[in-house]
Amino acid sequence: MSLPHQYIDRRSGAVKEEKLFGDRLVRWLYSPLREQVPWLFRALTGPRLSHLLAWYQYDAALASRVAGNRRFLLACGVDFEECLEPPEALDTARKVFERQIRYWQCRPAVADRATVLSPADARMLIGSFADRQPLFLKEKFFCFEELLGNRPEWHKTFAEGDFAVFRLTPDKYHYNHVPVSGTVLNFYEIDGDYHSCNPAAIVRQVTPFSKNRRVVTIIDSDVPEGSGVGKVAMIEVVAMMIGQIVQCYSAHRYDNPQRLKPGMFLRAGAPKSLYRPGSSTDVLIFEPGRIAFADDLQANQLRSDVYSRFASGFGKPLVETEVQVRSPIARAASVF
Repeated sequence: MSLPHQYIDRRSGAVKEEKLFGDRLVRWLYSPLREQVPWLFRALTGPRLSHLLAWYQYDAALASRVAGNRRFLLACGVDFEECLEPPEALDTARKVFERQIRYWQCRPAVADRATVLSPADARMLIGSFADRQPLFLKEKFFCFEELLGNRPEWHKTFAEGDFAVFRLTPDKYHYNHVPVSGTVLNFYEIDGDYHSCNPAAIVRQVTPFSKNRRVVTIIDSDVPEGSGVGKVAMIEVVAMMIGQIVQCYSAHRYDNPQRLKPGMFLRAGAPKSLYRPGSSTDVLIFEPGRIAFADDLQANQLRSDVYSRFASGFGKPLVETEVQVRSPIARAASVF
């Protein structure tokens, strides 16, 4: 029998239990099978099979028939009032997954420029690479240098900085939004695998966030009209059944989507990209001493009365908080 995984809903403060999609398969895949049958493990976490699973889950006739009904949408937690399209238009699983919402109404952003916004509707953990900080976490989610790729300049910039991990579950709204206002300094892709981001996979020391295929965007927020929190690395990480990360920055709602390029100014809270399809993860990394995470996120993470699978993997309380896209998660350290 599998152990539960709980998290804290930020809006209500309630402790909730997550219904993990494909949990039995993930626990089997990340069992001793990895060592006993390595070729099978590599096949199951490779791009070809991941894309095939995504097609079956989100594009096959069976998925299309199931996805169109109201019961399915309600089970996914889809709020019809948020969606740009009416429920009858969401007639396939893929359309449900890639839905657009009236974020300017249902996910209002704070006006304070010195605020870091959540890039996604997700379950969030925070940490620090500096061992003198109370949020210090050893590299289990990822290898820091490997996560950013072979980029020594960025390794130096973000050494001993803070980070935040945002885990998007398959039922979530899957557009990523810009966390800070600033100018794109660098934008690059890193090839990799398609490991699951299920907690069961992470605590088995797979470090999927630095082994999976991912897109890295470096934003300089110390510019005119910027957020003033230094340089920020935003890493978008694929996972099992994620076939593509579509860069589609839109300065106004979802209009005129553009691919990112160095020199482009990004405004905090605007749509940046779309995951297609499945579960996935965003990682934000900050320069040391430039931001302070919100008090409630720090307190929630250390609660010992909530059962989190991450706690069993790290040997310390480590509880996720469910946050909404464009909600405040941190502020510039200088404003305190």
